[in-house]
Amino acid sequence: MAASCRQILGLVLAIIGFLGTIIICALPLWKVSVIGTTIATSQIIFEGLWMKCVMQSTGQMQCKPYDSTLTLLQDLQTARKLIVIAIIVEFFGILLGVVGGKCTNFMPDERQKTKVAIASGVLFIIAATLVVLPVSWTANTITADMFSPDLTSNQRMDLGAALYMGWASTGLLFLGGSLLCCSFSCRNETDSDLRYSKAHSKRQRLCSRNSVRNKLKVS
Repeated sequence: MAASCRQILGLVLAIIGFLGTIIICALPLWKVSVIGTTIATSQIIFEGLWMKCVMQSTGQMQCKPYDSTLTLLQDLQTARKLIVIAIIVEFFGILLGVVGGKCTNFMPDERQKTKVAIASGVLFIIAATLVVLPVSWTANTITADMFSPDLTSNQRMDLGAALYMGWASTGLLFLGGSLLCCSFSCRNETDSDLRYSKAHSKRQRLCSRNSVRNKLKVS
C-alpha cells in the first residue's frame, strides 16, 4: 500500500511538472524589460521562446512571433529544442508511469510493472535536466548582462516569471522521478519479506513434523 501511494504521489508531481513545462514553453515571460523613464511613456517588453510582446502604458499589449528561426540567437534555438524534447520525454514518462502503476492492470507481472515504473522515473529525471539547462542558462545570461557596462539601462533585461516556474517544474520532475525510482527498493523489500515468510513457514512445517514423529515414538 505504501509503495502504491508513493508511485501515485510521484506520478502526480511529475504531471504537475509536465504542465509547468508546457506553460513556460508557451508563455513569453522568459525575459522582461522596461523602456521609458515615466509612467506615461514606459513600455514593458516580454520575450519568450516563440514570440515577443510589448505592453504600452495604456495597458494594450501586442505580441508578434519571431520572424525567422535562422535570425534567432543560438541560445534561444537551443532552449527551444531542449524544452520541446523535455515535453516529449515527460509525455512518454507519464504513459510508462500509468502502465507500471501498482493500482493499474495493464501488466499482470509485478516485476515487469516495477521495471516500467523505474523507467518512467528515469525519464522524468532526464526531462528535469533538459528543463533546468535552458532555464538556468537564460537566467545566468540575464544576470551577466545586468551588470555589463557595455549595455544601457533600456537594453538590460530582468528575470521573467517563466524562469521561476521552470525551476519549480524541475524540482517537481526530480522529486516525482525519484519517488517512481524508489519502486526498485520497494520491490527488494517485498521480495525479502516474501522469502522470509516462506522460510519461516517452511521451518514451522518441519517443526510440526518433528513434533508429530516424537509423539508417535513415545506412544
